[in-house]
Parts: sequence; structure tokens; C-alpha cells
Amino acid sequence: MKKFTVVFLSALMLIPQIFVPVIANNNTTLPDIGTAAVTTLSIGQEIEMGDYYTRLLRASAPIINDPMLNEYINSLGSKLVANADSVHTPFHFYVLQSDVLNAFAYFGGNIVVHSRLIVDTDTESQLASVMAHEIGHVTQRHLARAMESRNKNSPYIWGATLGSLLLALASPEAGMAAISGTMAGSAQSQISFTQSNEQEADRVGLRTLTKAGFDPYASADFLQKLADETRFMSKPPEMLLTHPLPDSRLSDIRNRSNQYAKKTVPSSLNYYLAKARLVILVGNNKNAAQILLQDYQKLNNPRANIALGYASALVDYRGKNYVGAKTKLQPLLDKDPNNIWFIDLMTDIDLELNQKKEAINRLLAAIKVNPSSSALQINLASAYIENKDYQKAISLLHRYTHQYSDDINGWDLLMSVYQQQRQRAQEMTARAEILALQGQFPQAITLLKNAKKQAQDNQFTLARIDARINELEQLQTRYAPYKRQLG
Repeated sequence: MKKFTVVFLSALMLIPQIFVPVIANNNTTLPDIGTAAVTTLSIGQEIEMGDYYTRLLRASAPIINDPMLNEYINSLGSKLVANADSVHTPFHFYVLQSDVLNAFAYFGGNIVVHSRLIVDTDTESQLASVMAHEIGHVTQRHLARAMESRNKNSPYIWGATLGSLLLALASPEAGMAAISGTMAGSAQSQISFTQSNEQEADRVGLRTLTKAGFDPYASADFLQKLADETRFMSKPPEMLLTHPLPDSRLSDIRNRSNQYAKKTVPSSLNYYLAKARLVILVGNNKNAAQILLQDYQKLNNPRANIALGYASALVDYRGKNYVGAKTKLQPLLDKDPNNIWFIDLMTDIDLELNQKKEAINRLLAAIKVNPSSSALQINLASAYIENKDYQKAISLLHRYTHQYSDDINGWDLLMSVYQQQRQRAQEMTARAEILALQGQFPQAITLLKNAKKQAQDNQFTLARIDARINELEQLQTRYAPYKRQLG
């Protein structure tokens, strides 16, 4: 998609969730490891708190809002969740632009993976092992159990401890280090995961990882790599601060891995392509891009070689050498015509070369093969707008925003096309949805009331706006206790 972004906003602005929640159909009973963590916090409250604090997180953190990367991380997460036990909440996966090596989970199935973690893993199994560990923290409800053990009778008060740290993010790196420690168990934080929690997440995560078909040795291998690389550092990486790695824990992981037979699990092509896109198109570190290219050359396996060609095309595209990018990408697309990564980039190149019809036809054909790809749909809407096919864009975006109501890309494009069509009431209602997803409920409600004045007595539009105002007022009321506790 041409319009990819890294979201980094002020503490008063938020960005919405991008994908439909990932959830497994699993009724496995939660293991009894002490208190049940249900008298203080219900599953519904946990999901609600997760949603509210995700909005706060997005206010101050550079969440990556790239359709292709988000589709990949949620696809990988979905594969793991489908093989996890005791799944009682939806799951949402996010990638954070950060040089801090870490990942963390919090209320309601929300898992954040730092971009550096993806780049620093050697295999997809290593990346999946970290995500499976964080899924384990969620399924075992470790934060809820921590609340229970501390006798925090009000989830609003206890949850505000999390939210206040989110609001305090002054800089992305320092701020995310602080919140990662809070969520994952820094010894200095008021909320911490115990060593038994970490070991349980390791144990549960290893089972999930293996059932999902990944390398059972990947978790121990990655943690050993971190330990070896940081042995002589004055300060270990954030991941080892928030996920302490005493010898006993590493030994336990290794011993449990040894119960499984050794097997070779090649990383998927999508893994290599995602790393290339993350480093070259989203990142700003030319040295990191060069290192990645060299690493792919050294690997010299078929998938890494394909990703190397894609990476080279990305380098040209970012440098605005669109003809050169197309020359490098075309052979890859010829061999793999249904690859959505290649289609996405070739479409961007088509648009830059003013070949708009070619881009639209390419995307229409691709969507027939991959109808569930949200990235291709948002690409097609963008191409329609570039070609001034406004009614087609509006029709597509209405369907898209209905299916992916938490994706800011859809609402932003819808607002743009209505603006170009000078349909003021519709433009304002789309803008109100963005504000609502940003947690700006009063502003969203005010904008909707103003939109009513532009509706020119259209009874259907007026009724729809009134219904939405009512929904947002209810949501504002439901979240008011959390906001009051945050001051």
C-alpha cells in the first residue's frame, strides 16, 4: 500500500485496532495454580480494560500502521492462538517501532512485539516462541492473578496503575521501556510477574509453539542467544529485564525442549519478506538495511534469496527509482503471481508511474484469489481514489469499514474521498469515527452533532447519526471510571 505509516501521536490521540480479533474455539479449563482470579476481575472486565488501555498505548507509542506487516503478525499470532489452551479472550497483535528488544502482553489478549525483536530473531520459530510465551501470560491470566493476590478490590483503581504509566510516556524509547517493564514484570514496577509466572508462560508457550508446528528448541535457542550476546554488557536488553532469565529458568526451558524430537522447521517466505519490509520501508536505519541484505545473501536458501530480490526492489522504491524497482520485482511476480507482498509493492510502483488502470486490474484479480486480505482491499480503495473512481472507492470502503471497523486506514480513506466529493456530512461522520477510535469521545460526539446540520433533512442519515451518538455516549460512560482514576 502506498500510504503506510508509523503511528506516533501525542498523549491525547489514539489509533484504532486494525484487525478482527483472533480467537480460538477452545473450552479447556484454566489450570488451578492458586487463586482463581475471578472474584476481582471478570473476563469481560479484562477485555474492557485491555481495550481502554490499548487506546492509551496507541496515544504515545509508535505503533506501526502498515497493512502488510499487520496482516503478517496477526496471521502468525492466529496460528499460535489456534493451538493454545485456555483461550478465553480475543487476541490482537501489534508491531511497535522500537530499538528496544522486547515484547509484552496485557489485559484482554493484547500483545505488542517490538520491531527490533522481529529483526533480531534468526528464524520464524524464534519469533513465534516469544509470541507464544506472551500468549501464555494472557491465557493463564497472570495480571488478573496478580490483582487477586494484592487484594485490589477495584479493577478501576488497579488498572489505573497501568494507565498512568501509559499516559506518562514522554519519549517513545524511554516510555516503552517503562511500560514494557510494567506489563511484563520489571522488579521496579508496581505490577510484576513472579518467577513461577514466567516459568508457566514458558511451559504453556512451548506447548503452543510445538502444537503450531514450530521448532520446540527455538525458545531456548533465542534466549541463549540473548544471554550470550549480552553477557558482558553493563545493562542487559529490556527483554531480559522484564523477563528475567535466571539459570534455573533457562535450564527448565532447555529440559522441556529436550522432550521433543529434533526437527527442521524452515522459516516461511512471509517471515523473510516481513523483515525486509520492516527494515527497509518502515525503518530509517540504512545500516540495518545493509546488514539485512548481507544476512540474506549469507543464508543463501531459496526463500531468503527471493526475499533478497524483494528487499532490493524495496530499496529502489524507497529511493524513488520506480523503474528500477519494477525491473527487480517483475521476475518475482512472474514466478509467484499470487504473492500479496509482490502485488502490494507492484501496485505502488504502478501508481507512481501513473499506470492506475494496471494497478486496479492487478488488485481486482488478486482479491479474487485472496478475498480475505484486508491489505489488498485497502490497496484497491486507494487505487480507486488515485484514479478518481470515487463511487467505487466509497462502495468498497463502506464494506471495508463495516468489516474492519477498527482500521483507521479505511476511515481515513473514506473521509478523504468524501472530502473530494464535497459531501460534508459524510466526511464529518467518517472523521468522527477516527476521533472515536482515538478515544476522543466528546469531540466525536460534537462532530456528529455538527454533521446533522449538514444532512439537509435526510431522515435516514439523521437517524444513523443519532444512533451512533447514542452508542458513543454509552461507550464514554462505560470508560469514565478508568479515566477518573487516571486523573
